[in-house]
Amino acid sequence: MAEQRVYEVMFIIEATASDEDVTRLSDGLRQIITDQGGTVTKHENMGRRTLAYPIERKNEGIYVLFEVEGSGREIAELERRMRVNDQIIRYLTVRVDEDRRRAEKFKAKRARRAQKRPFAGRGGDERTSGGAGAATAAATEADDAES
Repeated sequence: MAEQRVYEVMFIIEATASDEDVTRLSDGLRQIITDQGGTVTKHENMGRRTLAYPIERKNEGIYVLFEVEGSGREIAELERRMRVNDQIIRYLTVRVDEDRRRAEKFKAKRARRAQKRPFAGRGGDERTSGGAGAATAAATEADDAES
């Protein structure tokens, strides 16, 4: 069996589409993914937004985000269907499982480092951190020297 990967698929639907059209289109794309053996783990309709730049003389679009788990075969079919659909003006697919794995690895590494060394930041022990107590003591010594 192929390794399961995680993808984020963002697509922009024409702003003239009704809510029913958006729902129907999203459900159809979700069905394509499940028919190919993938699963949609997250579906977010981000609503109507202004585009960063005009696309086909349009300035607004409806943004939809899918998070998909699968082998990659369903992504190829999904992109093929989005390419020929006139209501979808742009789409972008990003594989995110490797980035998330790398982020978790760095997070665990930072946590191990934090456990090994004591905290010496703001508000810590004034004797070791050279914080506000050290500055106050230096100012007191300077005042005593002037008098």
